[in-house]
Amino acid sequence: LHSTRHTGAPFSPGPTAPANRFKFPESDRHPDFPSMPTYLLFESASGYGLFEKMASEDIGSSLDEVRKSVADLSRFSKIMKLKAFMPFKSAENALQNINALTEGEMTELLQNFLEQSLLKGGEKKAKKKKKGPKLMVVDKKLGNCIKEVLKIDVVSDEKVEELMRGIREHLHHFIKQLRPEDIHQTQLALSHSYSRCKVKFNVHRVDNMVIQSIALLDQIDKDLNTFAMRVREWYGYHFPELVKISGDNYIFAKLATLIQHKEALSEEKLPQMEEILMDAGKAKEVLEAARKSMGQEISVVDMLNISRFAERVVKLSEYRKNLHDYLIKKMNDCAPNLSALIGEQVGARLISKAGSLTNLAKYPASTVQILGAEKALFRAMKTKGNTPKYGLIFHSTFIGRAQPKNKGRISRYLANKCSIASRVDCFSEELTNKYGEKLRDQVEERLEFYRTGATPRKNLDVMAEVAKDLAKERKEKADMETDEDTSKKKKKKKRKRDNEDGEEAEKVSKKNKKKKDKKDKKDKKDKKEKKKKKKKKAE
Repeated sequence: LHSTRHTGAPFSPGPTAPANRFKFPESDRHPDFPSMPTYLLFESASGYGLFEKMASEDIGSSLDEVRKSVADLSRFSKIMKLKAFMPFKSAENALQNINALTEGEMTELLQNFLEQSLLKGGEKKAKKKKKGPKLMVVDKKLGNCIKEVLKIDVVSDEKVEELMRGIREHLHHFIKQLRPEDIHQTQLALSHSYSRCKVKFNVHRVDNMVIQSIALLDQIDKDLNTFAMRVREWYGYHFPELVKISGDNYIFAKLATLIQHKEALSEEKLPQMEEILMDAGKAKEVLEAARKSMGQEISVVDMLNISRFAERVVKLSEYRKNLHDYLIKKMNDCAPNLSALIGEQVGARLISKAGSLTNLAKYPASTVQILGAEKALFRAMKTKGNTPKYGLIFHSTFIGRAQPKNKGRISRYLANKCSIASRVDCFSEELTNKYGEKLRDQVEERLEFYRTGATPRKNLDVMAEVAKDLAKERKEKADMETDEDTSKKKKKKKRKRDNEDGEEAEKVSKKNKKKKDKKDKKDKKDKKEKKKKKKKKAE
């Protein structure tokens, strides 16, 4: 990121510039510059810049005059002058600062830079008298933060935006060492780093995958319904009796693919039909209906198109099942407690409607209750009618099981539990569905209370019970890990001891071998000497 080629020593972020900043001499200031000047904070990909607003009539009260001055460098350079510049030390430092700026927060680097550049000498004394310098900042949120911390006046208006635009356009003229291509390169590198950081944010929460999956699942359900009705109508011209026998769209499409021409249907296909229908009686019923069918005859080409379309419907149905399994898996990874409470599909729809799991966790229970019923809510507010009692959570089984007079109560209670579950899923570091299961038990107890009057447990007691169970599980897991570590250490020690014993045995064997070799050599030598002596005696 810090790829700009700084030719001057003040720009170097290394040890050559102790304060990591450089100033312009007091002689460069305008002669009519007021004692307490106005500054402008400029944030760039290379670092922070502080510009002085010179006393000039060109930049008076009119916004049009400001825009004209921005377009002309000669006029603009008389209005704004660079006071100080603080380059970023590294790519990580730049990314950290840009993330803080987008949240409207002031980093330690920016605070030190402003204190060193603004609050010095006479300006510090003026600050005590509450007559400090003014600072122009584009972001109002950041300006409020600076005002609270440094106690200086902050200005944020359209003129500041125009001045910022002019500085951005003529930055390479103010800082000669920063060439236009270097500025572009740093901007590009920082934008890529910032985008990667945002994409990687909360990487263990795969709510983006959940949002896309539930949207695709709903779309496939609509398309499948339309396609299945088209298959029923189209193949019904040839075999209308099959529509009454097979009520399921998926089974009907598979049978249409298998049977095709009803005249060619024989007992040879009975096992295959039994496998599809999972009922021998219905398979025989289909065979009898084919023999007595009142449907019209269809040509080979027409039947080929019908069978191909039915095959597509079958494949799409199978893909829909696989996608549903994928959604269940992702919801268990992303929001296990919400899934355990109201089911994977309803929970996924809530996350999709909110935009993310974090947004859903920030919503109050009253918003979760009517999430998905916004049109009905605004219509009721406009006509001064009754507001809706539930939105997407209506698809939960709890609402359907409640009595009509208790549907509003149970929906409010369920929304409260959904809000708790989503917050646990979003902000807890340990993924578990224990809270969701206990919350579901609480909703069941509430339904029982509305039916029979049995007193349900308090939420505090239930949450304490879950926390106790989780602590117990963590302790057992830690004990198991300790036992595993102990057994590993024992095995390691045993292996080491065996190795040492083996090494000692090897050393002993080597010593014995050496002794044996010496003995053998000595024996050979003695034999040779004896032979020589015998030879000499014989001679």
